[in-house]
Amino acid sequence: MGKLFGTDGIRGRVNSYPMQPELVLRLGLAAGQYFRKGARRHRVVIGKDTRLSGYVFEYALTSGLCAAGMDVFLVGPLPTPAISFLTRSMRADLGVVISASHNPFIDNGIKFFDKDGFKLPDSVEQEIAEMVANPEMAWAFPAHDKVGRARKIQDSPGRYIVELKHSFPANMTLDGLKIVLDCAHGAAYRVAPLIFEELGATVTTLGVDPDGLNINRDCGSLHPELMATKVREHGADIGLALDGDADRLIVVDEHGDVLDGDQIMALCAEEMMNRGTLTGNTLVSTVMSNMALEVFMAEHGGRLVRTKVGDRYVVEEMRKGGYVLGGEQSGHLVFMEHSTTGDGILAALQLLSIMVGRQRPVSEIAKLLTPYPQKLVNVRVKKKVPFGQVPSIQDAVRHAEDRLGRTGRVLLRYSGTESLARIMVEAQDQSMVDALCAELVQAVEAGLA
Repeated sequence: MGKLFGTDGIRGRVNSYPMQPELVLRLGLAAGQYFRKGARRHRVVIGKDTRLSGYVFEYALTSGLCAAGMDVFLVGPLPTPAISFLTRSMRADLGVVISASHNPFIDNGIKFFDKDGFKLPDSVEQEIAEMVANPEMAWAFPAHDKVGRARKIQDSPGRYIVELKHSFPANMTLDGLKIVLDCAHGAAYRVAPLIFEELGATVTTLGVDPDGLNINRDCGSLHPELMATKVREHGADIGLALDGDADRLIVVDEHGDVLDGDQIMALCAEEMMNRGTLTGNTLVSTVMSNMALEVFMAEHGGRLVRTKVGDRYVVEEMRKGGYVLGGEQSGHLVFMEHSTTGDGILAALQLLSIMVGRQRPVSEIAKLLTPYPQKLVNVRVKKKVPFGQVPSIQDAVRHAEDRLGRTGRVLLRYSGTESLARIMVEAQDQSMVDALCAELVQAVEAGLA
């Protein structure tokens, strides 16, 4: 049996390892046994996105959890951050999301939240994985009258909508704003339009007709070009694109130009520093964030703390340092004052509050940050040898870093799910980026491919 948990829960092709019904049933048993402690009744909240296979894994998980003695509350299609919120709100012991985020419908995945709404640490995931993998696992089934019940909760969308609207300043509305909103035919297709409309915006919707097969297909955060076209056609003020489980956000301005997570983080960090609400004047992001963001924070009297890739690691660092703002270049943005995980709708509301407060178009307020030229190349490798153990790669990295000095950076890392080495070079000069990246690719191919 291969590695079960990746950087963001479990994910894979439907009906192939690890997304197989029998394995997911065992996962429900294992999670139920791990979190069922004491004689009281225990609760689990399960949500999903709009993939056809969601039914398969919803029922498999429910069977395992109920057999382990957990009461299951099924809330249907809702954004990942909604499940985090509902887990806390309903005093549940565990939250479960069935989603493969931005992946196509042929994939699916499962991720867990603890009772406080945070993703499980690696150590807990490993314990659960070992239980699933053990063919001789002795399940501690409860007595016959202590098995769990499953029920559907009908008012969950309304609870989440109210919670998010409370994050928007009470003295503000979105009256007069035209928004193009792309929900990727995913988990937010119902709740997201209502939130912006109830705050006063005129909303043109895209990606709100899921059929189980079209999630993320040529739409959403990975494909903002359709949204950009609609923004220009409708003369909209802004375009907002979510992914399949609505935990990330990509924005286009009124001209249809795309803004990534780094640019939005820079704007939000500046606003919070001006208000004195950015703890330690510190922003947390991953090693993938553009160097321009690091320079921006330093120039404004703040600092950028980097983590390894994955919003869960950003959140772990935020909790450790008591920081309130973090995110990823890909559009996962975490506002710890309001949520315990990335939330695309929440991030959009924070951005819109800045727009309304400054009474300026997003194209102007987002010009704070001009990303450095960046190039990322994937090289397929036969084995994942630590880069520092290959002298030729060490020499190539040292040469590149000497050339760049303080005007750029080099990042080599392995994919967490594929046999790929990822090579990234950033600098203020595009020609230098291209040349140094080509040298590093050659070195990695010679040393590992």
